[in-house]
Amino acid sequence: MPEAAEDNRQPYEIPKDFDIRIISHPVISHKLTHLRSDKTEPPEFRRLLSELTYLLTYETMRTAPVEKIVVKTPLARYEGVALARKKILVIPIMRAGLGMVDAVLELLPMACVGHIGMYRDEQTLEVHVYYTKLPEEPHHFEALVLDPMLATGHTLSTAIDILKSSGVKSITVETIISAPEGINYIYYRHKDIKLYTLAIDKELNPRNFILPGLGDAGDRLYGTDKWSIL
Repeated sequence: MPEAAEDNRQPYEIPKDFDIRIISHPVISHKLTHLRSDKTEPPEFRRLLSELTYLLTYETMRTAPVEKIVVKTPLARYEGVALARKKILVIPIMRAGLGMVDAVLELLPMACVGHIGMYRDEQTLEVHVYYTKLPEEPHHFEALVLDPMLATGHTLSTAIDILKSSGVKSITVETIISAPEGINYIYYRHKDIKLYTLAIDKELNPRNFILPGLGDAGDRLYGTDKWSIL
């Protein structure tokens, strides 16, 4: 058997002026490995995606502003802090992003959830928007966009365009895994956003799937590939 060709490419370097953060932790690595496995069926995949989103959002909110408040414990007065009052708009990129919403709302139950429905032509990569639902006066909100996989970046870029055209100024994106091609695509169009991810994978294959990736997140979430209920 011939030996595999050596891969001499240099590791991907994140643009220095792009606010992207890779969240690393042994527990996250453990769960992410099982999320990737082709042996993980939809019920377990949904649970793992939700748990990873919870951990990711916890880190995303690490620099969230707080304000001092005073409460009374059963024994005494206590001066503590609470999250500063601000309007948060959660935007899942349908359909796979829907699997991340509940975990975010566990941490941020006060958040508003909007929806942007899109599908991508697999041949031309053109993105078609078929549904948009945002709150009134969206410019008063800070947006948190959810997409498990940043592959080509076309769909995410379109969602960001919609939010910006609606007046939203502050946009943070959460992804589970990202491809260098997608990061570059977003960087050259929306370098003013913040991007949090759990992993940057190697590349896209000719079908624009992330390698090593985890397959199609939407199919694996909702059982539309090979899973059937017996």
